[in-house]
Amino acid sequence: MERTIYEDDHEAFRLSVREFLDREVVPNVEDYAEAHAIPREFWTGAGKQGFLGLEVPEEYGGSEAGDFRFNAVLCEELAKVNMALPSCHGIHADIVAPYLVHLTTEDQKKRWLPAFCTGDLLTAIGMTEPSVGSDLAALKTTAVRDGNDWIINGSKTFITNGYSADLVVVAARTASEKKAKGISLFGVETTKAGFARGRKLDKVGQPESDTAELSFTDVRVSDDDRIGELDTGFISMMQFLPQERLSVAITNLAHAGQILLETIQYAHDRKAFGQSIGNFQWNKFLIAELVTEIDVTQAFVDQCVAAHTRGKLTPIDAAKAKWWTSHIQNEVLDHCVQLHGGYGFMNEYRAARAWRDARVTKIWAGSNEIMKELIGRDLGF
Repeated sequence: MERTIYEDDHEAFRLSVREFLDREVVPNVEDYAEAHAIPREFWTGAGKQGFLGLEVPEEYGGSEAGDFRFNAVLCEELAKVNMALPSCHGIHADIVAPYLVHLTTEDQKKRWLPAFCTGDLLTAIGMTEPSVGSDLAALKTTAVRDGNDWIINGSKTFITNGYSADLVVVAARTASEKKAKGISLFGVETTKAGFARGRKLDKVGQPESDTAELSFTDVRVSDDDRIGELDTGFISMMQFLPQERLSVAITNLAHAGQILLETIQYAHDRKAFGQSIGNFQWNKFLIAELVTEIDVTQAFVDQCVAAHTRGKLTPIDAAKAKWWTSHIQNEVLDHCVQLHGGYGFMNEYRAARAWRDARVTKIWAGSNEIMKELIGRDLGF
């Protein structure tokens, strides 16, 4: 089915993204996996192309597209290469960006945003903690007032870009008695004394992503490092989570759709019992089902993108998009592995790597169970 949400400018932007990826990324992506990191050259290269500052005003070095559809195009094209790229890029450009653009002071914007747009300042966000998971209101990292400063103690885990970030937006408890209403956000530069990175986490998939543990031991920051109003961090996180979940949904679907296309070609080329395996009725019907699932889901996600572009996306629709695309992606990719037969279990085949990379999408950005809880509450249960 023809997609109608994109205009000529978006498709021209898509071509520029593809050209950059084909030239700078695809030839080197295996090296990223071996190094368990995306090199700074990727970030500075993306910065030169204007791919990091789509939400940043021009006066601070961004392009201020004012149209989330450009973000969506970028997510889609990165996801066609692999899942780690839109994950790492999205943390920086889609998830951290709104905090730095909408909640910071003028001095903070001047301090952080120009290098954010060039790729010289890489960012991460420190929400998840070892004993908290999806329950952000229960986080234990603290920021205690000390004169004009704050002293941060605690730890974060599963932090994308954690091993290479220069600035981490950290959620910390500033008023324990207020529970969710006692959380504030701080921009912690990773050169601060007391900040430490743990090991790069050994994940099942997405080896290109430098996911890490972070610790804060008497890290001293000032009010000039606080992002947003005091004790409003939880509200801000809830405000920006729909965009994160929509970005995840876009990535899920584009990733699954690309691997399905490659699997369809494999089903044409692979012969068994004297014919292409796609000609066997079971496989033909299965592929028909998978293509339909992708197309139908794409229609909903496109409507979510259009709604978000108008400022109308609800947290509930974002939750629906996140959990459903995670489910569909994992279902589609599991079948893609099966259609490849024994080769589908070999790391040299993209279907195998995609299958591994996708599993975490049912967990991150709020687990699918949490998404269903949100939807259920909205229905009055």
